[in-house]
Amino acid sequence: MIDEMMTVLKPSPLAGFVETQYVKNLTGRALNYIKAGFPVHLRGPSGTGKTTLAMHLASQIGRPVVMIHGDEEFTTSDLIGGEHGYRSRRVVDRFISRVLKIEEDMTKRWVDNRLTVACKYGFTLVYDEFTRSRPEANNTLLSILQERIIDMPAARDTNEPYLKVHPDFTAIFTSNPEEYAGVHRSQDALRDRMITMDLDYFDYETEVAVTEARSGLAHPSVETVVHVVRGLRESGKCEFAPTVRGSIMIAKTLKIQGLTAGQEPAEFLQMCQDILASETSRVGSKTNQNRVREIVSELVAKELGLKNESGREEGDKRAVSERMKHKTPAEMIAAVS
Repeated sequence: MIDEMMTVLKPSPLAGFVETQYVKNLTGRALNYIKAGFPVHLRGPSGTGKTTLAMHLASQIGRPVVMIHGDEEFTTSDLIGGEHGYRSRRVVDRFISRVLKIEEDMTKRWVDNRLTVACKYGFTLVYDEFTRSRPEANNTLLSILQERIIDMPAARDTNEPYLKVHPDFTAIFTSNPEEYAGVHRSQDALRDRMITMDLDYFDYETEVAVTEARSGLAHPSVETVVHVVRGLRESGKCEFAPTVRGSIMIAKTLKIQGLTAGQEPAEFLQMCQDILASETSRVGSKTNQNRVREIVSELVAKELGLKNESGREEGDKRAVSERMKHKTPAEMIAAVS
């Protein structure tokens, strides 16, 4: 019986999950590796859907899920288990009416933690951002993934020094690249035991579908938002490339206010500048933020200008865009509204 303090998850994709051809391809490849008996490691920048895809894979496997979020403070006992609290026993002997005999003893209580529970019962382990835990805390994974056994501490209430991993146990890992803040470099031996799939930013179709599903905004406005975000990303001139989260934030805000992308151009521009300038800068550098704001102004003006000039030839559209580059943000908005 699973410890009453341990909670497992019912595997299901996260809310707003969409399955485009891009997602189907990733899912199919990952499931093939899992069926072959290998753990899968999803690695990529923030906002590339690693955790969402991991939960989708877990739902396809169909076993209960134990989820762990990497933490700098983790030790091996936080994964395997440890002695938490005490178990007390009291015996009262009244065999002779005039003699009272009382015996009391107290022993430490062992509690299995999530990794042990997943291995013991054959659950699916989703270890999110596992490189945020220190490498020494993850050392126990080496024998689990290779020899399929866990070295159990002597304090555990059993005479067995090893716990055999259940044949249905599956592990899915996610991580950010090593240059991200708060990320440790994982052991080569651990990386060698898993198949790493490097994820990139979504393709256009998926980014539009995800943004529309998560925001509820009308499709034409979603496309406008995604064009702006992808344009900034492809410019290569911001400290950190904006992700689909930026598209979702803008689209949700428009939806809450009951607006479309072109309904209030000045408000839409300010919204894009606020959200994208904050998402693409770690330290809030004024130089970086001003550069992003200028690029966003040009992209918004170009996008709204193209929509209003839709009956003209492509050459006319490029001319409108070129004229916009020499205008202030206020002039840009006045020109396209």
